Amino acid sequence: MKDFYRGKVVIITGASSGIGKAIAENLGGYGAKVVLAARNGEKLQAVAEKLGQQGIETLIQSTDVSKAQDCERLIQAAMDRFGKIDILVNNAGISMRALFEEVDLKVLQQLMDINFWGMVYCTKFALPYLLESQGSVVGISSIAGHRGLPGRIGYSSSKFAMQGFLESLRTENLKKGVHVLVVCPGFTRSNIRNTALSKSGDSQQESPLKESKLMSAEEVAERTAQAIKQRKRDLVLTTQGKLTVFFNKWLPAWMDKKVYDHFAREKDSPLK
Repeated sequence: MKDFYRGKVVIITGASSGIGKAIAENLGGYGAKVVLAARNGEKLQAVAEKLGQQGIETLIQSTDVSKAQDCERLIQAAMDRFGKIDILVNNAGISMRALFEEVDLKVLQQLMDINFWGMVYCTKFALPYLLESQGSVVGISSIAGHRGLPGRIGYSSSKFAMQGFLESLRTENLKKGVHVLVVCPGFTRSNIRNTALSKSGDSQQESPLKESKLMSAEEVAERTAQAIKQRKRDLVLTTQGKLTVFFNKWLPAWMDKKVYDHFAREKDSPLK
């Protein structure tokens, strides 16, 4: 792994916490030069300082991926500093929990602006350099991109859109050497549920899941690192996630009922 990643330039959005931070630590530990992007500059600085103590070369760029100009500045900053881009990890994202009939449309717009358009903008500006390096475009999607989840309609929609975009991108560049990987973690320990938006757009603050029982962000990062090296197309994680994808393909009507029942049992579920 160190032979593969040593000297590679990796851009990671949503790098201030959760899976993004774990990927930065993981790939940096293997010798990559890491460009950290997120909205919160203070948190980015803290991550960069921690990585710097480990001898990892970093660049931080405060970035709101929902703004095309911020994404363009991010890519340009990476090129100005390092002169190349080998891997783009589109990780920035937010979630939501509310029924469609009750949710404010601005919430769905915000989900698409960050989860989908943020990926599109960063990929658009990075692609010329990734074509040159024969590098990798990585999308951190979700099982929700394979199976629509009740109460997460905006989140599922954005992840379905992400996966359609990346599949098209992979096919367009099939003979140009660019690698495209879609990573679909199952439920993972991170702050995405704590910051998930309510029907009005406020943060729900508290996770409805028992976070301690979920896959760690560090394991997601290591599995993602291996998949990039192996130039895999797809990575579906957790037993529950793999079973969900499998049964949704072959027994979709049965899965409708199973998924409904699962989310109806959540604490403060909007389905009740």
